[in-house]
Amino acid sequence: MRLQDLHVLMTVAQAGSMGKAARILNTTQPNVSRAIGDLEHALGVRLLDRHRQGVEPTECGRALLSCGAAVFDDLRQGVQRIEFLADPTAGEVRIGSTPFLAASFVSALIDRLSRRHPRIAFHLVTGYVEPLHRELTERRVDLLVVRSPGPNTDERLDFEFLYEDRYVVVAGAKNPWTRRRKIRISDLAEETWVLPPPESVIGSILEKAFRAGGLGYPRATVVTDSPHMRVSLLETGRFITVFPASALRFLTRGRALRILAVELPAARRPNGIVTLKDRALSPVAQLLIDNARELAKPMAKRK
Repeated sequence: MRLQDLHVLMTVAQAGSMGKAARILNTTQPNVSRAIGDLEHALGVRLLDRHRQGVEPTECGRALLSCGAAVFDDLRQGVQRIEFLADPTAGEVRIGSTPFLAASFVSALIDRLSRRHPRIAFHLVTGYVEPLHRELTERRVDLLVVRSPGPNTDERLDFEFLYEDRYVVVAGAKNPWTRRRKIRISDLAEETWVLPPPESVIGSILEKAFRAGGLGYPRATVVTDSPHMRVSLLETGRFITVFPASALRFLTRGRALRILAVELPAARRPNGIVTLKDRALSPVAQLLIDNARELAKPMAKRK
């Protein structure tokens, strides 16, 4: 079995057809078919099902693709290790994170590490936690900086706690609610909210808070996942939102934002680093984890 043939199979599976894979690989379709045929002959099994819409992996094909992803990932990690030994100030790391952590903690982490090692390249993927887990298990990122996946976590993943975050209701300094010393969540039902989608973690926290007061989910004037847009709208003094408290430490430096005096029930989440078990980390990824621990230490102590 040749690595080149395995690479061809992975490209075909990703492209969904022999023709598309040939164009990606800058070769001919007969060459692609020959490589797949050589693999199937060597293993004695069918790896792809052909149909009018293209091709898709068989069960045996999916098993080989999973191994192939690990093989090429190990090769990439090995090359990075050699590059790091040759030049400990260079390398690359691929990070997955949620929009808020990416805009706050991860941005501060990258700033810290890039000042110390300016030749390191950072690749950041953002999204919700579940899709990010797939990015990690399929080895498209090296690690995740996310909230805890909870008790039903994937057995293939390791979670290292960094710090616990609480969630707070926030407004701009010019908002009249900032002058109130005590606020019930029900008082804010008709306010001008800027919120992420209801299916997000913040959405579930807010729904629980309003339900406890006998109310439904508040009507959001603006629905967005963008932390920076929400900060900009808060600065007008008209909007309110829910933030992780750590965002006020990292995301809102120099911004006049205030935490409102309202309690959110059970609004705490542990944040940390998720890695794939039995996968060797590159030296640059390990360097990033070491710096994440240092950066999170003051917040972990305040817990």
